[in-house]
Amino acid sequence: MKRYALILALVMALAAGFGCAKKSADGAYDDGLTPEMRAAIQQITDARVYFAFDKFDIKPEYKDMLKGKADLLKRYPAIRVRIEGNCDERGTQEYNLALGERRARAAYEYLATLGVNPGQLEMISYGKENPAVQGSGESVWSKNRRDDFRVVAH
Repeated sequence: MKRYALILALVMALAAGFGCAKKSADGAYDDGLTPEMRAAIQQITDARVYFAFDKFDIKPEYKDMLKGKADLLKRYPAIRVRIEGNCDERGTQEYNLALGERRARAAYEYLATLGVNPGQLEMISYGKENPAVQGSGESVWSKNRRDDFRVVAH
């Protein structure tokens, strides 16, 4: 029995070692990404799309930003992005989940019309469950009505 436990412990230790990123001489992790791809991922995830109360249409001021994301996604087809639709705290859970989905779908469809492969995109709605800012009032609510962009694979 001890032999099997020892073998299992060795296998688990080896498996854990294979998945770890290596550190370079300067202490940074070497995740295999080029500086250009790392910058692309940063640009894709940094900018958010914000929405008016009870709306899910993409405002004109976000179209250039989404075009930039689309250009990067077309340049790096290995990048997969999850579009996360969010709402403020007002409204029922069911209503906000549906509205968050419409917000995520609006960005998804806009990126697809710009030529992004739909296979690189996925959507989720968090409704009001994932606020960016805690509190109440329009200054808070306006920051929570948004789409976030998370890179899920590269």
